[in-house]
Amino acid sequence: MENNQKNKQQIEETIKCPKCGSNRLTKDYSRAEIVCEKCGLVIDAEIIDHGPEWRAFDSEQREKRARIGAPMTYTIHDKGLTTTISWQNRDAYGHSIPTRNRAQLYRIRKWQARTRFGDGTERNLAIALSYIDRMSSALSLPRNVRETAAMIYRKTVRMKLSRGRKIEGIAAAVLYAACRQCNVPRTLGEISKVSELKKKEIGKYYRDISHKLQLKLLPTVPQDYISRFCSLLSLSSNVQIKAIEILKKALNKELVSGRGPTGMAAAAIYISSVLCQERRTQREVSEVSSVTEVTIRNRYKEIVNELNIDMLI
Repeated sequence: MENNQKNKQQIEETIKCPKCGSNRLTKDYSRAEIVCEKCGLVIDAEIIDHGPEWRAFDSEQREKRARIGAPMTYTIHDKGLTTTISWQNRDAYGHSIPTRNRAQLYRIRKWQARTRFGDGTERNLAIALSYIDRMSSALSLPRNVRETAAMIYRKTVRMKLSRGRKIEGIAAAVLYAACRQCNVPRTLGEISKVSELKKKEIGKYYRDISHKLQLKLLPTVPQDYISRFCSLLSLSSNVQIKAIEILKKALNKELVSGRGPTGMAAAAIYISSVLCQERRTQREVSEVSSVTEVTIRNRYKEIVNELNIDMLI
């Protein structure tokens, strides 16, 4: 045993083949060998495979045979590191727990649930993270946006920026900031709709948090919204390409500066849908983009007049 351990330590320290000096070494776990690709020398045998000793052929088998919990995540107030006692009255072997022990298990389960929250700060964090998770699910946001939002909210709690403010408002503002940071564009209107708060209130919280935390967020551009709006309107790729071309020409004419990116994107999509004979009404575009019909009409007139676009309406 001691000789095997010494040999393994020497192999770990050596990064080249002792015979030909090549550093192209391959670990063959099926044969438990380290082999040199150049000369074929077996440098070590009986290497340890650090993977699981079981095999799984689908996700259900993998979940059933795994003996570890979920990975650490910032979307749970305790980062997912605490254990929970199941409400099923069965032991680790699946056997039913005797009736005489169920009262004791109930008390243990109750105290375990109480001790998960140490103080008011943890309760605040748990409530806010549940709000973020609910809004993220409603907006179909990816996992990295949820993790980023949870990290930003933890920073606000650490700097005591959430004191005296609505938890829902801070959570909505943090989620909007995370979308901006991860380049997953969502409008304030969409955040407002799922959070049931006014856009003005969310914007106020967002500006305060981004200033206090010094978040480096790049401004959104109309092109960021084109693909998603076209997908929601069931428009083809030709409409998307045409809308992006219109926005590039508008950028060269300096029509984009000083205007809202969602309004410019909505107007470009409306124009391109008419030009590509896949017409959508201004009301349909307004419902998808959360921009008023008046704004779409004003942006539409500016683009058509400045770019000399012939609209066959």
